[in-house]
Amino acid sequence: MKSYETEYGILKIGPKDELLQEALELAFEHFETIEKEHVSWALTGGSTPKDFYRWIVEEERLPVEVMDRVLWTTSDERMVPLDSEENNFGNADRLMLKPLEAIDDAKYPWPTELEPHAAAQAYSKAWDKAVGEGKAYDVCFVGMGDDCHTLSLFPGSPLISDPVESTFAAVEVPGKGWRLTLTPAGLQKCGRVVLMTLGAGKADALKSVLQGDYDPLNKPSQSLKAVADRAFWLVDEAAAAKLEL
Repeated sequence: MKSYETEYGILKIGPKDELLQEALELAFEHFETIEKEHVSWALTGGSTPKDFYRWIVEEERLPVEVMDRVLWTTSDERMVPLDSEENNFGNADRLMLKPLEAIDDAKYPWPTELEPHAAAQAYSKAWDKAVGEGKAYDVCFVGMGDDCHTLSLFPGSPLISDPVESTFAAVEVPGKGWRLTLTPAGLQKCGRVVLMTLGAGKADALKSVLQGDYDPLNKPSQSLKAVADRAFWLVDEAAAAKLEL
């Protein structure tokens, strides 16, 4: 695996299996620096996380001592029921948390049964009670789309053009409906941020984000620049193919 320093964080390039292992080690490494009893880990959505969950279960990569410490959630969510295949937390629960017998008290899904703004407020209240008022995640996993979005921050997002101070928010995404998400302000409250993006379909976006003009409104993944000192980008050779390194 090759590593490079960028203005958006540490870039690591390697094969998928090594990147999955690296993602896990980055989380474990950070948790070891935290003295409090419980730590928080926000997972993300998409096809790569599903593979990550299956790999963890099949390879038995999450030791009991880690499972006993973690409070689980997701960094953003679609407004669909928990049992939907489109629900980020639901997928994490079905594919990893239930097979590993994580206790229900350690699970913090977004309450998508509520109206969007009420859901964001209820989640924020529950999270404040669990980890402390105004705090985000000890480890935050995110992805990047071929349109340069991350979390539920899509190009033109009002959460970027008109920033809010809240850690979490509901936002309507044209053509995609309502989403619940960690905000840019919330991202800055995270302890460690790990972005993974794979495949040739992400190559143009990755080059534009890491080596193009700074324009976070249209390239929301550039919001990670604010947390570059604790951000890691895990990408495969196909996604990195157009980078000038």
